[in-house]
Amino acid sequence: MKYYKVIFTISLPGGADLLQDARDVLAALAGEAGLESFEETEQGLTGYAQQTLFDQPLLEQLTADFPLPSCTVTFSVAEAEDRDWNEAWEQAGFDPICLPLPTERGGTIVVHDTRHPVPATGQPITDIVIEARMAFGTGTHETTRMMVAGLAGMPLEGKRLLDCGTGTGILSVAALKLGARQAVGYDIDEWSAENARHNAALNGVADRFTALLGDVSILENVEGGFDIVVANINRNILLADLPQIAAKLKHGGRLLMSGFYTSDVPCLVEKAGEQGLSVEATMQDGNWALMQLTM
Repeated sequence: MKYYKVIFTISLPGGADLLQDARDVLAALAGEAGLESFEETEQGLTGYAQQTLFDQPLLEQLTADFPLPSCTVTFSVAEAEDRDWNEAWEQAGFDPICLPLPTERGGTIVVHDTRHPVPATGQPITDIVIEARMAFGTGTHETTRMMVAGLAGMPLEGKRLLDCGTGTGILSVAALKLGARQAVGYDIDEWSAENARHNAALNGVADRFTALLGDVSILENVEGGFDIVVANINRNILLADLPQIAAKLKHGGRLLMSGFYTSDVPCLVEKAGEQGLSVEATMQDGNWALMQLTM
């Protein structure tokens, strides 16, 4: 399989402390253009994309409209040597993540891969196994942790959930293990949809999870509404997709969304209001934000 190697340079005059945040946002955006895995560099990131899936014009547009203020991103593209660029990530895995459940639920959510044992917490455990074939969506990122915490604080029993940009499927798996009746996820990347199905099977919830390949337009083919919608995707996609997402939310349903900065909240609140959504709660982890909205 032929790959391109994309070398990104991130310029942050006077804001070097935001470099890691810029890397995180860039990785999320670059995934839309076909990049699959990333390595951090002193100057920014190096990413890898299958040549048949790489969309350079889209990447140029996304980096030109980079959402982090005072940040400039440039990149160069070259052919990469033949190898599995996700292999190193898959082999290394990630350390288990423990997320305390709300008092009314009790216990701890433990997110881990197949290479690491479940740590002893001394409390009841909701065990979530994620065999990641990409680095985002394991629970290591602030937005993923906030989304799981937000779900854990909701009444999920018997609910139907829509997972926008499902990635590894972690949010669907968490919701189903916490009592949701059914989850439907979609992702524009085939490898993500396949990975989500795989992780649903690992967690014994495959019979209640459906992963669809496509962007938000795939919802035109999905029957019925949803009690809960989760969307951990970047600001620009949220702004563009909110009308279609809101149309699938039942009256009285809840939308949980993250993947954006605290500085992005005002424009997202305005867009959500245009769809009849109102803010119920917010959460913040560093510069990252989460909003819970209701229809």
